[in-house]
Amino acid sequence: MARDTVETHFTEAVATLEAGPPRDPGAPVREGSSLTGEQCRTLFRRQLDSRLLDIAARWLREQEEGFYTIGSAGHEGNAAVAAALRPTDPALLHYRSGAFYLTRSELAGRLSEQGIRDVLLGLSAAADDPIAGGRHKVFGHPDLAVIPQTSTIASHLPRAVGVAFAIERARALGVPSKWPQDAIAVCSFGDASINHASALSGLNTAAYATYQGQSLPMLFVCEDNGIGISVRTPKGWVEATARRPGIEYFAADGCDLAAAYDAAVRAAEHVREHRAPAFLHLSTVRLMGHAGSDVELAYRTQREIRADLERDPLVRTAAMLVEAGLETPEGLLKMYESAREHILRVAKETSRRPRLGSAKEVMAPIAPRSPELIAKISPTAAAVQVRERAFAGALPEDDKPLTLSLAINRTLADALAVYPEMTVFGEDVGKKGGVYGVTRGLQKRFGPGRVFDTLLDEQAILGLALGAGVSGMLPVPEIQYLAYLHNALDQIRGEAATLSFFSQGAFTNPMVVRVAGYAYQKGFGGHFHNDNAVGALRDIPGLVIASPSRPDDAASMLRTCLAAARTSGSVCVFLEPIALYNTRDLFEDGDGGWLAPYAPPARWPETHVPIGRARAYGDGRDLTIVTFGNGVRMSLRAAVRLTQEGYGCRVLDLRWLAPLPIDDLVRAAELTGNVLIADETRHTGGVSEGVVTELLDAGFTGKIARVSSADSFVPLGAAAQHVLLSEAEIEQAARKLLG
Repeated sequence: MARDTVETHFTEAVATLEAGPPRDPGAPVREGSSLTGEQCRTLFRRQLDSRLLDIAARWLREQEEGFYTIGSAGHEGNAAVAAALRPTDPALLHYRSGAFYLTRSELAGRLSEQGIRDVLLGLSAAADDPIAGGRHKVFGHPDLAVIPQTSTIASHLPRAVGVAFAIERARALGVPSKWPQDAIAVCSFGDASINHASALSGLNTAAYATYQGQSLPMLFVCEDNGIGISVRTPKGWVEATARRPGIEYFAADGCDLAAAYDAAVRAAEHVREHRAPAFLHLSTVRLMGHAGSDVELAYRTQREIRADLERDPLVRTAAMLVEAGLETPEGLLKMYESAREHILRVAKETSRRPRLGSAKEVMAPIAPRSPELIAKISPTAAAVQVRERAFAGALPEDDKPLTLSLAINRTLADALAVYPEMTVFGEDVGKKGGVYGVTRGLQKRFGPGRVFDTLLDEQAILGLALGAGVSGMLPVPEIQYLAYLHNALDQIRGEAATLSFFSQGAFTNPMVVRVAGYAYQKGFGGHFHNDNAVGALRDIPGLVIASPSRPDDAASMLRTCLAAARTSGSVCVFLEPIALYNTRDLFEDGDGGWLAPYAPPARWPETHVPIGRARAYGDGRDLTIVTFGNGVRMSLRAAVRLTQEGYGCRVLDLRWLAPLPIDDLVRAAELTGNVLIADETRHTGGVSEGVVTELLDAGFTGKIARVSSADSFVPLGAAAQHVLLSEAEIEQAARKLLG
């Protein structure tokens, strides 16, 4: 629907309104409602401003000075939701939340002009847009507790549930939170998005938690305009989907400001008082189409479009004010024209603001890190008495050398002792201690409030981490297997990694995701339990991917990741080679070559591993074998045999798959002039492709060869040997390279 049709309808409809007898502005705007006349007048102005911002967005696009035209027209009733909440309640809003944002801004004590300017700067992609800095048009502001969302498919619902979870968990643990103890979380989304897997995950997680008696102050708000771009939502479907055990259901006409406000107040009071989730279902309309480029007549009839226009929430609020004698038609039309002129003038001004001018400017918020601060924080240890209590008097540094699994376990315990805001969670991590026992004993030592089991849903697990991180906690979720991570990769790609980028660092979601990964398990496996695909992780901007192979590296690198998350808001994936968890020997049975003593965190700097630093073994001058994970052990064994044949070999363990240790890589390559990359991931999309590219980009002129696993899924049993990288292949490739 063209904007001129919407504007014409508003002016014509308001002009025909008939004034009722005057009412006290402090009295209800109509009988039976708790919305006062004064509140109604204020909210109407925010609804009006939101509508005019949509008009401005279309005008800016016509001038080729605006870049976003998905508007809030028809959804202005969400101003009532903002008014029913506190400005300190964390809000995760969908893209039709203009009136909510403007209302929240004013309730937080800002001038109405500030909220308007925020939105216009975003529409114009201005570099001084206060939230995204010209990177995207989002609703968000750290002073308003509005966490910016770029999601169009409700992928923010798992995070929203995580925020609600974190409010209660921080209070229970007595650790600081970004939100008040009695806050509630709110997230909004459209009716079509409720069908998305991530939305269903959020709703199911909330119901699951409540079913078990856990507190979860979560308000879901579905603004149901009955259509997703061009696909209609079946009548009754939203309500049927929303009604779940433990989630209280509220509904109202979202085009009726008073009805929407009353329902929002009831829903918010329920959530705040009972600390339990509620679902607020607001029936709305969509005016001016899905976006500026949308031609509604291609899939809707004139009659359907006209029916929505007759429910215009702006007209209906105007009618309520006039009928209550609080405004006159003439006064409202004058207000409209004055506000329209003002907003278009400001839009013209903001369109002239500077925009991002270089790749460096664009990328600045992706992964800001302070290596010096990380190095300072990573060796932090708890007080002696606290450590002794955590380890029941048996300090791990006094124990015999540890396996990889035990080193990670002891490091997690040390970190839990020093970071009270840290939590460890995932499927089976509690009493069982994880599938491989890596977290065994941690729940007993630190309690179920900090080490706990979750439902079996990777989106929910990562969503809890995202919400906890943005709330000021330090989450360490576990994903049982690398293959399972792909079920929920968008929670890292589209939610975790983007938050700092689209908020200029004002919001971060620090987290260290532990993942049991790679292949080579003996006696157990097959696809899903043996996965060697990391390509989908390596192309996520700013993501840190740690891949330790030895126990001592695992301890130091895990501390580095925790410090990076805590100090810089880094999102880290910690890939743990399953096949090396309990490996003890390197060359011969009983040699203990894959064990390592536990170095306590305070023993620094010799135990600190900076992000992006490799580890070298040997000093040979003939061949450099570049590898990681399981490949380190295989390459070291192969290197010994090659050395016995007279070849001088060195092995470089990358340790970090993102960012790659480029300086160490180039240095090691130039020392020999011959580089063999032993890559246990797949030939296509594997790590070796990136290593080769970095060497070539750095101007390396020596010989390069690579050997990798095949482009295959990992089959069950001995058949896996046919497609996975082997020691024999490493040796053969080395001899071929050396001639």
